[in-house]
Amino acid sequence: QVQLVESGGGPVQAEGSLRLSCAASGRTFDRPVMGWFRQAPGREREFVAAISWSGGRTDYADSVKGRFTISRDNAENTVYLQMNGLKPEDTAVYYCAADVRAYGFAYWSDYWGQGTQVTVSS
Repeated sequence: QVQLVESGGGPVQAEGSLRLSCAASGRTFDRPVMGWFRQAPGREREFVAAISWSGGRTDYADSVKGRFTISRDNAENTVYLQMNGLKPEDTAVYYCAADVRAYGFAYWSDYWGQGTQVTVSS
């Protein structure tokens, strides 16, 4: 009942910027917390950022704090990830997620988009 479609990924040079978008449809209103995860080849999927319904609460992985900003437009059912100061280690497939949940110190989700590739070259 939830569909997520990411866009905005692509190749970028180090220190460059990208803005990812996630268009959500279905019953997202009862799955309010949205977020972004990423997965590099040979590595497990990791949490990047999350945002509450109102946008009043956000959380970020330590590796992206100060560089990435998550936001949302509820009227358009869209979540964004503004990525500045990109580094080669940011290279990964980025996944939008709905109904993001906290498990102790970790985050996870059961609802994922198809992913969009971000490749940062030095």
